[in-house]
Amino acid sequence: MLFSLERRVYMLLLASAVVSVLVLTASGVSAQTTSAAQLGADGKYIFNTLLFLLGGFLVMWMAAGFAMLEAGMVRSKNVAMQCTKNIALYSLAGLMYWAVGYNLMYPSDTTWTVLNYVGAFGPVSIPDPKADTGSYAAGSDWFFQMVFCATTASIVSGTVAERIKLWPFLLFVIVLCGFIYPIQGSWEWGKGWLDDMAFSDFAGSTLVHSTGGWAALTGAIILGARIGKYGPNGKVRPIHGSSMPLATLGTFILWLGWFGFNGASQLAMGTIEDVSSISRIFVNTNMAAASGVMVSIILTQLFYGKVDLTMALNGALAGLVAITAEPLTPSVPMAILIGGIGGTIVVFAVPALDRLKIDDVVGAIPVHLLAGIWGTMAVPLTNSSSNFVAQATGVVAVGVFVSVTSALVWIVLKYTIGLRPDEEEEMAGLDMAEIGILAYPEFGPTGQSA
Repeated sequence: MLFSLERRVYMLLLASAVVSVLVLTASGVSAQTTSAAQLGADGKYIFNTLLFLLGGFLVMWMAAGFAMLEAGMVRSKNVAMQCTKNIALYSLAGLMYWAVGYNLMYPSDTTWTVLNYVGAFGPVSIPDPKADTGSYAAGSDWFFQMVFCATTASIVSGTVAERIKLWPFLLFVIVLCGFIYPIQGSWEWGKGWLDDMAFSDFAGSTLVHSTGGWAALTGAIILGARIGKYGPNGKVRPIHGSSMPLATLGTFILWLGWFGFNGASQLAMGTIEDVSSISRIFVNTNMAAASGVMVSIILTQLFYGKVDLTMALNGALAGLVAITAEPLTPSVPMAILIGGIGGTIVVFAVPALDRLKIDDVVGAIPVHLLAGIWGTMAVPLTNSSSNFVAQATGVVAVGVFVSVTSALVWIVLKYTIGLRPDEEEEMAGLDMAEIGILAYPEFGPTGQSA
């Protein structure tokens, strides 16, 4: 009888505990639901800042993607040089964008005269966390914008690979990241004259990718082709890269980073609508890249009888570049179409550049310049707030400005400190001539393994 009583008391206490937990849980869910529905200024500030930081982390990771892609696409004797260029250009982009670039791109005065740019010089001042105001942390915005600047420089690195000296290249990066990129970027993202025209470039098909592409194109023309790339009578001699696994890894890293590139360009994550938009951007970004791959694979099979892996990799990147100008408004089928045309551009543009004897080692000009132009011009097909005249004006204006300024810098470097190593150094490889460390010692002149 005592046992039965103790058991009854125990069961009563247990039932009471269960009911209490259920009540508290229900109250918590209700409170959480109410809180979510009424997300205040602090909540929006936190989520917006988190979006910038996470997006910035992913775009920074793209620097690794470019490094691996380029390392795989160049010959083994130039791999250490490409790795050095990539870690150096990322670092220089950060320093120059802090010292000059950010304030040029986002000046406080918006009358857009030359005098404004003079007043914009000077390092960015990140406020003390206790005094940080607005809808996101200022430091998170600067970081997110900076990694875009670094991406622009990475595009140039691959095109001019295997025949440019280290220091002239880095000097060009200083000018590109400190002045050329932020000035043209201010025309749209800094609320400048292109923005007034209703020019639209959501995440930078023109402002980032075509800018890097124009700088790369002028560099390739002024620098000239690699020794042995083109023979007599226009014959093209293929120069194969050192590692297709590395190039493939680099492409997957870039693909992953692009979700930060495009998704975080929504610039807000404080509402249900914003988060829904980001998820839609992710889907369209992924599908455009997938379409670029498959179109490239099918076309190379049809035209060459075999699938070309390098075309497939660049097809993915071209699809990503093409959708970057407007990844939110297209339907999924439209995103697939936009990305597929990007892949088509690569297949036809790569041999066209070779016919013009423009030596683009990694295919960055078709991927970033031409697919970037296509993506920019495709925006009005799905976004009714833009128009073809404004889009064409932006493409031409950025193209002229970046090409002229880049060409001037390349020419000055060529006739002062020089751009190219001598023929013997180029033939031996820039790892030994410029870096002094071989990426693959077992293939070096001593034949010794690491």
